[in-house]
Amino acid sequence: MPRQVDHVSRRRLIAEAVCHLADEGGLEGVTLRDVAARAQVSMGAVQRCFRTKEEMLVFALGHISERISERVQARLLRTPAQSAGTALGHAATEISLLREEHRAEARVWLAFVAQAAVNKALARTLTANYATLQEAFTRLISEAGEGADRAVRLDPQLEARTLLALADGLTAHVLIGHLTPHEAHDVLHTHLARLWE
Repeated sequence: MPRQVDHVSRRRLIAEAVCHLADEGGLEGVTLRDVAARAQVSMGAVQRCFRTKEEMLVFALGHISERISERVQARLLRTPAQSAGTALGHAATEISLLREEHRAEARVWLAFVAQAAVNKALARTLTANYATLQEAFTRLISEAGEGADRAVRLDPQLEARTLLALADGLTAHVLIGHLTPHEAHDVLHTHLARLWE
């Protein structure tokens, strides 16, 4: 049993090394050798944990997705009495990665998104992640919409897709300096407020 725990922690250590390298220069040039050096483990240790570079990248993507999901869940649990609309705002803010302390995570996330455009395994992982988020957003939008006095009913699934696309777009706009985090936050929350007008 201790060996299995060591294996799991080593895989996470390696995933963190991948994320640090991706933050510094994207994923294109990340090699197993670089990852081993950054994680301060041998090449053999990396190869025992992951058979291929692709397997390592898929695991690292899952690792960062898990970290973001845990933060969203923690944010929602801190204020359990909140409305569905407020919960949706908190969740959308967390996945937009707009705060300064999440800037490195945002760079890594977008590096994975860019690489997924040419890597089917990463694309499948991202698609599954987005599907899970879309399902959660759809549920929250449905719940929040039940109490809204709106003549035209929202399509919760369409609105969830829109919100996910907006969150990723805002992340990119902040990273390249087109929007400040404050401006992006205003865009996000203006959009959310309009859902219930």
